Amino acid sequence: GFMGIFIGILEEGLIYAILALGVLITYRILDFPDLTVDSSFPLGAAVSAILTVNGMHPVLTLLMATLAGAAVTGLIHVKCRVRDLLSGIITMTGLYSINLRIAGRANLPFFNMDTLFDNALVDSLPAALAPWSKVLVVLVIVLVVKVLLDLFMNTKAGFLLRAEGDNPAVVATLARDGGLVKIEGLIIANALVALSGAVMAQKNRVFEISMGTGAIVFGLAAVIIGTNIFKNRQKVNSSTAAIVGSIIYKACVALALSMGLVPQDLKLVTAALFLIILVLGNVRRKKVKFHA
Repeated sequence: GFMGIFIGILEEGLIYAILALGVLITYRILDFPDLTVDSSFPLGAAVSAILTVNGMHPVLTLLMATLAGAAVTGLIHVKCRVRDLLSGIITMTGLYSINLRIAGRANLPFFNMDTLFDNALVDSLPAALAPWSKVLVVLVIVLVVKVLLDLFMNTKAGFLLRAEGDNPAVVATLARDGGLVKIEGLIIANALVALSGAVMAQKNRVFEISMGTGAIVFGLAAVIIGTNIFKNRQKVNSSTAAIVGSIIYKACVALALSMGLVPQDLKLVTAALFLIILVLGNVRRKKVKFHA
């Protein structure tokens, strides 16, 4: 019933919120639409799935996936002087094959293993909490990521990252290599996206090569919805906005499905929704200050 749908929205909305936090860094802070996302999402899933199948503790697989996600876009973009969009496309394309290599096949289920959401600890939760168990697990991960990201944004490195997106000249004046700052931002962003993919794989108990298709659109939509809703709220920081935006966007998609939309139309609706959001938000190329 309604409760089930609501719980589903929260579960997936929160998992994608981790991805949205990654996109927040590249798109909003570095002003760089990084298309690697569509492949670093399944990269995290592939790493988590194959390690789980081989008996590694699910939580450890998340760490490994996050490390794997610290992808090479930044290096291609800065060191080879390839334009931002193209460097993302190159990395995304190459990662497709790497993901298949890691998982060994296009579809890797692990139904009989303990997962992040299905293990002795989660099973020991009181019965009343059982339907909410997945939401609680993801919530913990999202909060940890959010707190760490906010803390990072208030460090010197985080300040440089924000400055690089706002005003590269400032970074140059500080005698810092803006390229390295960008690489750093891209590494953190794709690490978060891969973590998001790993958590999704743990939830669905399967790695699927195509599971990242449209992930960048989801992330951008979440970030844009979030930042537009909280445009004038100084109290709400960017990472909170991205998380809320992700849940709202997931709810919009669920609403479309519940109104009788068939799943194969989903990508079209996603694109249409995204376009509407862009037009309504009238997203001129203006910078948004990240205030943590």
